[in-house]
Amino acid sequence: MMKNPLLIGFDIGGTKCAAILGRRNDDGLLEVLGKSVFPTRDYPRPSACLEELARRAEALLEGRHAAGIGVSCGGPLSSRAGVVLGPPNLPGWNNVPVTAPLAARFGCPARLQNDANAGALAEWKAGAGRGSDSMAFLTFGTGLGAGLILNGRLYAGADDLAGECGHLRLAPFGPVGFGKSGSFEGFCSGGGIAQLAAVRAREILQRGGSLPWCRSIDELGSITAKSVGDAADAGDEIARAVYAECGGYLGRGLAILIDLLNLDRIVIGSIFARSEHLLRPAMELEIAREALPAAAERCRIVPAQLGESIGDIAALAVAAGEY
Repeated sequence: MMKNPLLIGFDIGGTKCAAILGRRNDDGLLEVLGKSVFPTRDYPRPSACLEELARRAEALLEGRHAAGIGVSCGGPLSSRAGVVLGPPNLPGWNNVPVTAPLAARFGCPARLQNDANAGALAEWKAGAGRGSDSMAFLTFGTGLGAGLILNGRLYAGADDLAGECGHLRLAPFGPVGFGKSGSFEGFCSGGGIAQLAAVRAREILQRGGSLPWCRSIDELGSITAKSVGDAADAGDEIARAVYAECGGYLGRGLAILIDLLNLDRIVIGSIFARSEHLLRPAMELEIAREALPAAAERCRIVPAQLGESIGDIAALAVAAGEY
């Protein structure tokens, strides 16, 4: 038996898909040996997309055998049945069996997890969550979701819906995320930051003011979390206030997780990893105001470490099956 057996990961996203070849190195960490990427739009039918992923994985294997296959995909899905149930960013992927045909084709176990759970596994095994026993990984990008590691095991819930913290309502009104005004995702996501900034900008523009990152009402629709973050880093006070407001609601949402789950670590990716300095002060004030002191003291809140490689490591972590 090979000392460090090969693993295949499939990362299925609305924009791109990737087949990844990897294994554990001698230090026990997952490493990428090869990767093949293609735009999802090139294979809009699920069967064609899965066939292309399998074909590319076979090319990466070059006749060798894989010990396991891991698929990371946006939910909803059933990890137990190995079926993708209809993610909003993957039109047509309704009730698509994924693991059974892959296991039969490659002759090894195949596993499926949603992307937040897979990301949690990646950061737990190879990133900022190493050494943690109870942690949450928050995506904080286009949307907001969490993967949960509780008492040293991945916790997915009864129907793979655990960790959907973006759906929590933090205020009666506010930016819309997860189809809900004032939700955690509404305040703490790329789209949410853009919505907060657009409200601030509209107020200023209607009073005859101006902003370097939004000079007219016509530009409101072009505001992004990045453009506001860049302006904040350049010293713009309104942009900094937008990020402070987001940071406050981030702290409010995290306080709920801290009190409910008594976590020892929260790992946050994407926007938090890039703009921690803009978000953390208000976040910490709100946690101090809202969370149980002993639980807040126990929990470290850190940026994700894996960066752009998280999708690759996530799929390989699912393939390893140690959760």
